[in-house]
Amino acid sequence: MFVAWTTTSTRADADRLARGALEIHLAVCAQIDGPMTSHYYEEGRLQNAEEYRLWFKYLPGNASSLNTWIHAHHPYKTPQWIEVSAESVGEKYLSWAIANSTPPPFRSQKQP
Repeated sequence: MFVAWTTTSTRADADRLARGALEIHLAVCAQIDGPMTSHYYEEGRLQNAEEYRLWFKYLPGNASSLNTWIHAHHPYKTPQWIEVSAESVGEKYLSWAIANSTPPPFRSQKQP
């Protein structure tokens, strides 16, 4: 199982990305934290902004598709996207994730 995160400037954008990834079964869970304050350099200047952190949990087979989908739908020109592989995942949770990450046969594979 993988866990990845990104940030958005609005709760609405975080909700939109979470819902979209779940609707097309690229992620099995999305969680939103925030607001929080981020500090970073941009255009040579120290900046800060209020952001929302969006966490995704998903299976390795969806990693490339989720990465591509997030970058295509994210409002930032250069979104943060960090992926890590879970070292250990509970057997029941992993079984639940597998059962909920595969689109049913009647669902379209088209991505919005």
